[in-house]
Amino acid sequence: MIELPEASVLSHQINETIGGKIILDVIAAHSPHKFAWYHGDPKKYHELLVGKKIDVSLPRSHWLEIKAGDSRITFCEGINLRFHAEDEKRPQKHQLLIEFDDLTALSASIQMYGGMYCFKEGEFENEYYHVAGEKPSPLSDRFDWTYFNQILSGEDTNKLSVKALLATKQRIPGLGNGVLQDILYNAGIHPKMKVGALSENSLEALYNSIKSTLTEMALQGGRDTEKDLFGCPGGYKTVASKNNLGKPCPKCGSLIKKESYLGGSIYFCSGCQKI
Repeated sequence: MIELPEASVLSHQINETIGGKIILDVIAAHSPHKFAWYHGDPKKYHELLVGKKIDVSLPRSHWLEIKAGDSRITFCEGINLRFHAEDEKRPQKHQLLIEFDDLTALSASIQMYGGMYCFKEGEFENEYYHVAGEKPSPLSDRFDWTYFNQILSGEDTNKLSVKALLATKQRIPGLGNGVLQDILYNAGIHPKMKVGALSENSLEALYNSIKSTLTEMALQGGRDTEKDLFGCPGGYKTVASKNNLGKPCPKCGSLIKKESYLGGSIYFCSGCQKI
């Protein structure tokens, strides 16, 4: 899943590989997928984009946005993006394929569900898209201790678990269930812990971990559970993830465990993260 670190990494790689290129051809919805989301009729993406120059790609929280003239190409959720060299065979199955004037290409395919939205600037009415662009990113200076306390002061916040606080309701766009695991591991906080039960020191540790963990993930090329534009795993070595399930914690030696919680999986150290 594209979350905040991956959006940052992918946007940089896109700028390096396809920035300045002219779109030669666009094929959308080639391989039908029940959970592929488009804006309007995907058959019109060709008309909307062909002839446009790729200006710049920017991360928009966990959304990845590419600007091409007055048009926008945005990706979110479980999208696999791949860059293809001139002589590289294109994937047989894809939900979006963009060919460029130098015969390179960008393909997008879906894991479970995901969005590929192409539209004219200002013509996309999507609440999550707009919220992602309005709220401060944890990678920016705007996301400071004062702002974090505003999140904590929300109605009934103290009754929420830490996972519910951080990874639901778009309180912090881009911070999803994937990056959440190592954020809480590094802070020494169990995902099921109630916010109201956290001490001031624990809240400070949580804030610091949000900032530092996400920064490290972005700087190291994303998480090792996700792949970049060239199909390579990220350089950030996750601890609380599927990669280490059942393995000893590097801090205390207790086992990394997995449980189902709030519609998804949580990973945690049974020794470092106690309720």
